[in-house]
Amino acid sequence: YFLFLFCLFAVSWASPAAYGGSPEKCWNLHGSCRDKCSKNEKVYVFCVSGKLCCVKPKFQPNLFPKVN
Repeated sequence: YFLFLFCLFAVSWASPAAYGGSPEKCWNLHGSCRDKCSKNEKVYVFCVSGKLCCVKPKFQPNLFPKVN
C-alpha cells in the first residue's frame, strides 16, 4: 500500500514542466507561462499559476491598426 502511494507521489511530483518539458500554455495556446519573458515577447495577461503569459511577436495583437 505504501509503495503504491510513494509511486503515485513520485509520478505526480516529477511532472514534465518541472524538468523543462511543456510549460503551461496561455493566450489561446500561443503563449507560454514563465517567470520571465524573452526580450522579443510581450505580456498581456497572467496565467492561472500567477506567472507571466509570454507571447511571441507573430501572435501578439495589433494594438494600433494601420490607417490607409
